[in-house]
Amino acid sequence: MRQTLSSLLIFGWIWLSETLAQSTSSTPVPTGVAIQGDYTGPYRPRVHYSPPKGFMNDPNGLFKDNNGTWHMYYQYNPTDVVAGNQHWGHATSPDLYHWTNQPIALFPPNSTSGVFSGSAVLDPNNTSGFFPNTTEGVVAIYTLNTPTKQTQELAYSFDGGYTFTPYSGNPVLDVNSNQFRDPKVIRYDDTWVMVIAFASEYVIGIYTSSDLKEWSHASNISHIDLLGIQYECPNLVSLPISNSSETGWVLTISVNPGAPLGGSITEYFAGEFNGTHFKPHDGATRLSNFAKDDYAGQFFYDQPISIGWASNWGYTNTVPTASEGWRSAMTLPRKNSLVDTGIRGWEMVQEIYDVSPILSQQLSFTQNLANTSTEASFNNGLYFDMNITFPEKVTFSSYASMNFTFSTNSTGESVKGGYILAGSTPYTAWLDRGKTSGFDSPLFTDKFSVSQVSPAKRITGVMDRSLFEVYVDDGAVVGTMDVYPTEPLTKFTISTGDLPEGAQITFSAWEIQDTWA
Repeated sequence: MRQTLSSLLIFGWIWLSETLAQSTSSTPVPTGVAIQGDYTGPYRPRVHYSPPKGFMNDPNGLFKDNNGTWHMYYQYNPTDVVAGNQHWGHATSPDLYHWTNQPIALFPPNSTSGVFSGSAVLDPNNTSGFFPNTTEGVVAIYTLNTPTKQTQELAYSFDGGYTFTPYSGNPVLDVNSNQFRDPKVIRYDDTWVMVIAFASEYVIGIYTSSDLKEWSHASNISHIDLLGIQYECPNLVSLPISNSSETGWVLTISVNPGAPLGGSITEYFAGEFNGTHFKPHDGATRLSNFAKDDYAGQFFYDQPISIGWASNWGYTNTVPTASEGWRSAMTLPRKNSLVDTGIRGWEMVQEIYDVSPILSQQLSFTQNLANTSTEASFNNGLYFDMNITFPEKVTFSSYASMNFTFSTNSTGESVKGGYILAGSTPYTAWLDRGKTSGFDSPLFTDKFSVSQVSPAKRITGVMDRSLFEVYVDDGAVVGTMDVYPTEPLTKFTISTGDLPEGAQITFSAWEIQDTWA
């Protein structure tokens, strides 16, 4: 699928925004019923969430209710397969993998506005005054985008987040700007705290409130690390510190465009927060992903669990899944923590959330994969897990490596990856999607890599039809990339070579479940 220059110019503007005019499609938007979708297409992920039909981007309003149900809202155009006509789609899950599509949760008030990104909170103590007779109240805080400005509004739910009523006193925050969006609200002691992007000014504002209705400006965080063209979708969250009973703070900022590899990316900063001011521990730029398809991740309210949008604004509006009536998927859910790495400072670890609900038939088990290979065939997708032990004070040969390949049955297409242990770039994880033929764009970069200061001890990965994710050392390093072969990937081969004597690699692979069957 080759793009013309004119189409590139047209779609190139879409990343600027969520501020473009909304879709003018005359297709009616279903109200009160869940949209039905066809999940049988060859590009449809089986364990990564994708919308029933239409276009999806940022996750919004993530929370876990008192019954243990996970709620995910998301930026949604139900009438087209490109960005625009923004609503809040809604899906629920008992385990973050088996999703049930729910009716659209939030609608724009008219055809010229859109319900942009935001968050949701639980209000059991009725601080908002919306819930005098229930402890199950949910409040959504979101940006309303209009042709003239972006303001912050509230909607509240008496039924646990399935239907919402817009607050009659909206907007609750208006700074007379058309680049002011994506509120993320958390609870800090007895106060509500909001982080929000002054997008084109490279500023993250911090506001506080006692009731979610009246907000006071507390401080700004300005011009830190990667700038790109705009800041979007900030998160401020308290995370557990690994091997400790203490917690620390992380601020995430999504930058679009301006990623080192082009397009959109998320950066994060570990630091200190006192309720009104955030201070990073250091001035380093740290990215949430070393590949290209992980943006606008959001944390579940009061949980160290996150999900991101598995796409990139550089090409999301042109990828070939439109032939199946949908575009975009979410990343796998991740359990996050902070670790003090010493000389490299504080880093965020993003471990795959409990995968036991998605594992099906075991396809392969090898007690020691060192200097040998194994292969497997699969249908829905494949999860692999390799645990690696090397002798102390090990020396690697120039060609020591671990490599894997996913391939098609007859077209010769493949997706490759691996881990380099020696040479000019030691301890390097890499991915390559360049041998697939289903999509072509100058912005669809094909190779990615990242280096570590010590050799990996564990590598896990999930191939899910049109999405691949690799997690090194339980999420110390994460790579997420979309893949579009013309024929399904159904074969897997993994091999290791030139490893030192005493190396031990335990390897397992499973077919993943079809969660939409």
